[in-house]
Order: sequence, then structure tokens, then C-alpha cells
Amino acid sequence: MLSVRRMFREHIIRRGRWYIRRLYSWFFNLLMQSYWEEMEDCKVKVFDKLSEKAEKVLEIGIGTGPNMRYYAARNSNVTLYGLDPNPKMKKYARKSATKAGLKPKNFRFKLGVGEAIPLKDNSVDAVVATLVLCSVSDVTQTLKEIKRVLRPKGVFIFLEHVAAKDGSFFKRLQKLLDPLQQRLAGGCHLTRNTRECILEAGFSGGVEVETYSMCSFPWITRPHIYGLAYN
Repeated sequence: MLSVRRMFREHIIRRGRWYIRRLYSWFFNLLMQSYWEEMEDCKVKVFDKLSEKAEKVLEIGIGTGPNMRYYAARNSNVTLYGLDPNPKMKKYARKSATKAGLKPKNFRFKLGVGEAIPLKDNSVDAVVATLVLCSVSDVTQTLKEIKRVLRPKGVFIFLEHVAAKDGSFFKRLQKLLDPLQQRLAGGCHLTRNTRECILEAGFSGGVEVETYSMCSFPWITRPHIYGLAYN
């Protein structure tokens, strides 16, 4: 009898957690809609800087491939390497590539992380990272790897949310919520000074950085940067 009660209680707990996760996902997606719409404007600005001459491009954190359409719109013959640590993303990324108009042979999924990119030195014309450096384990090492795989005069294109200004209310709040953010958002950090990391990475061709303050939810990630770094 005790065993039955325990099994029933565990079942209720599991179902409760399942419903909470579903409710959280639905609510979070609803609130995030305005953020993604505003983010779209930023992405257009970022990808406008991707030259049609970039024949080989690496995107770090390709995921399901939400950026695919930007590549195909600029160069249908581009060879795109999509790097991601999750092997399950491969089939979704391939579907997105096909839907965007990229030739199947021109999309190559690479399993791996930014800290150890599985490509040869000087092998790509451009590297793209959008909302990725916030969650890599080591930003400095990832930037070293980006420089390594970029050809001379190659370009690193980035769009990232960053830490708020030191001493501000937002920065204090980010510090408070950072541990929770990392648990809920796959290791995403709220307090990373990604701008300074990029500026100090030693891109010999210089760095162009623009700042942007998002007006949409989630306001805790309001400060953003986007721009170019030349190898």
C-alpha cells in the first residue's frame, strides 16, 4: 500500500513538473515575441555587412538554422559551415538550409564547440555569431579560434547581448539573476563584458562596434552590441 502511494505521489510530481515546463515555455514564448521582432531589425543590419564575396562562412551555434535565409539572399552559392554542440540540431538545420534555398551540398553541419572549432587554419572568409558568446564556456578561447579559422582580411560578424554599465541598477540586477539565467537558458550569462573581450582579442584589421538598447522584453538583456572585427 505504501509503495502504491509513493508511486502515485511520484507520478503526480512528474506530471506537475511537465505541466509547469509546458506553461513556462508557452508564457516565455509569448513574452519573447516582441523581442524576436525587434531582434529581426538588428539581424538585418548585421547581415547587410556580410559581403557577397564571402564564399565560405562559418556560423557558431547554428541551432535550428534561423539565420539561413540571410546567407541565401546574399549568395546562393555560399558554402556554410554550421557549428553546434547538439547533434540533434543537424536535421533541423538541414531543413532550414533547404527551405532558405541553399544547395544541399553547400551546407555542412559540424559537431563541436566554439572553443575548439573543427576547421583548418585560414579556411573561411567570415565567421558569424548571433547571441552565442553569452553561453560559450570560454569567450577568450572562442575568439582565438575564430581568428585562427579566418583567412587574412576575413571578417567576424557578431550580435550579442552584454552586461549593463558597471554600477547601474541593471548591472546589480543582472548579477542577482545570472545564476538562474544560466540554469534556465542553457548556460547563458547576463554579466559578460563581450564588447571588451572582442576589442581585446587582437583583431589586426580593427573592430567596429555599435551599441543598441532593446526596448522589448526581456529588459534584463536590454544592452546589445553588433558589428565587425577584421582579421
